[in-house]
Amino acid sequence: MAHELQQHTERRMERCIEAFQQHIVKIRTGRAHPSLLEGISVDYYGSRTPLRQLANIVAEDSRTLAITLYERNLVGAVERAILMSDLGLNPLIAGSVLRIPLPPLTEERRKALIKQVRSEAEQSRVAVRAVRREANELLKAQLKEKQLGEDQEYQLQESIQKLTDSMIKQIESILQAKEQELLQI
Repeated sequence: MAHELQQHTERRMERCIEAFQQHIVKIRTGRAHPSLLEGISVDYYGSRTPLRQLANIVAEDSRTLAITLYERNLVGAVERAILMSDLGLNPLIAGSVLRIPLPPLTEERRKALIKQVRSEAEQSRVAVRAVRREANELLKAQLKEKQLGEDQEYQLQESIQKLTDSMIKQIESILQAKEQELLQI
């Protein structure tokens, strides 16, 4: 039972880190990467459809994304979806291909992006700590019900704390890497 609790806690903490990584991938660094358009959905015959299902998205070079649509009549809808997104990108239309040049980042924009990444990191730390708190509450409940001894509960709390510290260090290293990436370009 105790081993299962520890594994469950570790899986939940890892999901917090994965969510953090997915959020910061969308933060553009000035380099063209297809994942920048991950969150964009297009009105396709009355339903919202992810752009990835309607087109092939590739990085032509370090500053340009190319979107090749499977259906030519979607050019206007895709252009509107990109313009309405909060990415600040302006697509150029060439037939059924949209090219998106990425402007270089200003110093002010870099600072704003770093602030956003730090905020995401803090939210992830809070989520990891919430998982730890829930696990510790379960341990205390098991101790109260006499399913665990005090020594065993103490050891499991220590183990969960070490796991929490490890996960927070992972978040910190991911944060530092992203900050360096934002500052270099």
